[in-house]
Amino acid sequence: MGLRYFACCVTLVLASVTIATAQEAKPEVKHQAAPQTSPASGKEMFVSYCAACHGKDAKGDGPAAPGLKAVPADLTVLAKLNGGKYPADKVTSILRGQTNLVPHGDQEMPVWGRVFWSMSQGNEGIVTERIANLNRYIESLQVK
Repeated sequence: MGLRYFACCVTLVLASVTIATAQEAKPEVKHQAAPQTSPASGKEMFVSYCAACHGKDAKGDGPAAPGLKAVPADLTVLAKLNGGKYPADKVTSILRGQTNLVPHGDQEMPVWGRVFWSMSQGNEGIVTERIANLNRYIESLQVK
């Protein structure tokens, strides 16, 4: 009876460890090519390029967020964190890849300026339009 009880306890402990490990495992984030969107629509670009990590409401809770090393920023509070003024120049710099942010600087999250450059075959006017419209859309999401 003692050996059977011990074997059951060991089995339960191993099962618990297996379940706990499976629950702690981060989902795998799959990288794929960015779909083509209209450079005129900041919302369309946000939904296509940003929402997977930042969430549809830009609060940092997108479906890919649990699989990332760094928690995505809540983009709705950028103005609040900047004394009530939306930091458009800083966001532009981040999107272009000119500001070194860990989440935007490694392979986990693309630097959109390079992606937009590639999508537009190097047309700087289209890159600028994309970044400006995406930036304006993010600004429209700021909490009051």
